[in-house]
Amino acid sequence: MSQRKLSRLTRPSVLRTRAGVLAAGLGVSLAAGTGAAFAATGGGAATAAPATTSTVSAASAVKQHAAASKADDVKAKAAKAKADAKKAPSWTDPVKRYQLSAGFGLGGSRWAHKHSGQDFAVPVGTPVHAVHTGTVVKAGPNGAGDGPAYGNAIVIKHKDGTYSQYAHLSQIKVYVGEHVKTDKLIGLSGNTGNSSGPHLHFEIRTTPNYGSAVNPVPFLRSVGVKV
Repeated sequence: MSQRKLSRLTRPSVLRTRAGVLAAGLGVSLAAGTGAAFAATGGGAATAAPATTSTVSAASAVKQHAAASKADDVKAKAAKAKADAKKAPSWTDPVKRYQLSAGFGLGGSRWAHKHSGQDFAVPVGTPVHAVHTGTVVKAGPNGAGDGPAYGNAIVIKHKDGTYSQYAHLSQIKVYVGEHVKTDKLIGLSGNTGNSSGPHLHFEIRTTPNYGSAVNPVPFLRSVGVKV
């Protein structure tokens, strides 16, 4: 067989082989493209990727941190309240700026018996404060029931069984049954009743009534008030 004839016979075979390779390659490409498109569209409804362990751990850490911060805030507020309670005075002066005038047990024409309290010389309208936490048991004119000599007066019962009395007031700012805390404003000083000048008459009593008073200055000093 001549060379030319052999060439004619083999050329179509080579062409068919090349065509087959190209077709196979094209099929692979089309298949790959179709797969990519299917993956992109999800072949239907898309689903969210599941959370990883690290994502869950991070969210848990954030929650734990927030809870710890809230607990720390509660503890800090409780500690502050406790510290403030310690700073708050247990007992205090009935008035803040004063001069001591007539003392306990002093005799004279102004009293039917000896003086039953301690006078604090202050101008009319000076704020008068509860010396200790307690409950108002008397409040009103006529010495709140103890007699006109006291003028407008207040008596407060304290938890330790003692009573404090405030007399000759120009104004009363509390009512019977009211619970008051140490240093609360309860009235204004005045010159009512049997009084020779503006001042606060102050007593510490063992009962709510006249006749049970003790010397208030040593008592106040015994509970930490410098009078």
